[in-house]
Amino acid sequence: MNSIITGTGSYIPDVIKKNADFLDNSFYSDTNDPLTDENDVIIQKFKGITGIEERRYLPAGLLNSEIATIAANLAIERAGIDIETIDQIIFAHNFGDLNNLNRQSDMLPSLASKTKHLLRIKNPDCVAYDIIFGCPGWLQGIIQADQFIKTGLSKRCLVIGSETLSRIIDPHDRDSMIYADGAGACILEKGHDSNKGILSYASQTFTFEESNYIFFGESNKTDEEVHTRYLKMHGRKIYEFALNNVPLAMKQALDKSGVPIDKIKKILIHQANEKMDEAIIKRFYRLFKTKVPDGIMPMSINILGNSSVATIPTLLDLILNGNFNEHHIAEGDAIMFASVGAGMNINAVVYQY
Repeated sequence: MNSIITGTGSYIPDVIKKNADFLDNSFYSDTNDPLTDENDVIIQKFKGITGIEERRYLPAGLLNSEIATIAANLAIERAGIDIETIDQIIFAHNFGDLNNLNRQSDMLPSLASKTKHLLRIKNPDCVAYDIIFGCPGWLQGIIQADQFIKTGLSKRCLVIGSETLSRIIDPHDRDSMIYADGAGACILEKGHDSNKGILSYASQTFTFEESNYIFFGESNKTDEEVHTRYLKMHGRKIYEFALNNVPLAMKQALDKSGVPIDKIKKILIHQANEKMDEAIIKRFYRLFKTKVPDGIMPMSINILGNSSVATIPTLLDLILNGNFNEHHIAEGDAIMFASVGAGMNINAVVYQY
């Protein structure tokens, strides 16, 4: 039988960082030269490409593992399960716990272990571990949990995607305006209907030339602390890579599912960049020689930014709980998930409600 999602939860920080809040930043290029455009022009161009108007940042005093626990508790409550019956906690992130005073990552113990502790789960047979898989990490956790459930090694898994990117960004890099914080979680367990749940997936890693498209690097401003490293990316290379490869992975997953493309009701794609996501979806439908249906792709990046592993589970939770405008997912709907990120990693999942 297929694995099914029985409960979702999310944590969206209260701190709103608007585009106008970057007007006083000093932006530099990756060659350490000051950008010549005025900040209002830089920000306007940024919005036109990414679609981002505002993003959410974690308030001081909270850690990644703590907001993950909030999201996890909601998922557990909505699934209506006993926490002691969870077989695995799979925590997708990339930078561990980062406090607001420095950028040193804390991954000891694992964030999954920290979350299990905060959830007060006593059962030692509940195995807790982390996944470092770039932005597609939560979706990879779903794929991995599904395989454990299908083989009978697990019956119920908690899969979390949580990140605090605001604490690892360079204030002198305009790309840093993309990033945000947040957490999403779900309970995945064995279903009883072969026509529902996870039907198929595709997962790939490209490293021959692509592994360093997203990396750690020095500040764009040369007189900053030289020993501090920040989240960096080669945006144009990522854009081209995503357009050339994500639609093919999506097609691979859909072909394996047996679901016709016209039966897909929603595509929940990693909220990386509005223009890029729109281009990916257009290329995907072009592979089937058909047009993109209206309303197929819900987007939250304009108000929540890019919170890496948290974007898809957060978006799913908002939709399922009636908190995302006109978008709805009903019983019988077939949907797709797709993501791309550091690694470079790609994955896609076809799911039937």
